[in-house]
Amino acid sequence: MGYCCKQYAEQNKKKTVTLIFKRAELIYDISNYSFVEADILPQEQEHAKHQVFDIAQDGNVDRVTRVLNLVHAECVELLYPYAKEEIPDTEEVLDDILKEPEEYKIRLSLPYTFSMTTVRMLEHFIHEFLVCRILADWMSITLPTSAGRWEAKANDLKDKIRSSLLSRTDKVKRKLKPW
Repeated sequence: MGYCCKQYAEQNKKKTVTLIFKRAELIYDISNYSFVEADILPQEQEHAKHQVFDIAQDGNVDRVTRVLNLVHAECVELLYPYAKEEIPDTEEVLDDILKEPEEYKIRLSLPYTFSMTTVRMLEHFIHEFLVCRILADWMSITLPTSAGRWEAKANDLKDKIRSSLLSRTDKVKRKLKPW
């Protein structure tokens, strides 16, 4: 095989990585941040405190689940070049029935030269993005003055996810001309 063909074959090699985000871990982090938000509120805002605290309580967690499902889908779309799925040959039925998956998975088909350190960083960025987007949504309902901070954090993480996908994955090639 010639150099050109070998180089082409190496460029088209793919590795598969599955990122798994446990629902319980996400809810735990969301609850902790929500607790801190409520705890720092002044004593005279007792009703607002109660609303912010109760993010993971019955009924409220349904809202969290719907937004979490939406944000997970947004993450998959954000990672589109590496996470795209083909539509199956059989009919796919989608409905709006509330689903509470134990795990949120993102399957990535990455170039052979993609760095594992970047994948690990993506995992952390995505986890935090999911948490911040949930908190931004919840705070927009219960504590609007705090929602902007969480939205800004989520947007910053979204930018970091995008930029980490654009980082160099190939070897640097330099011309040998000295002039």
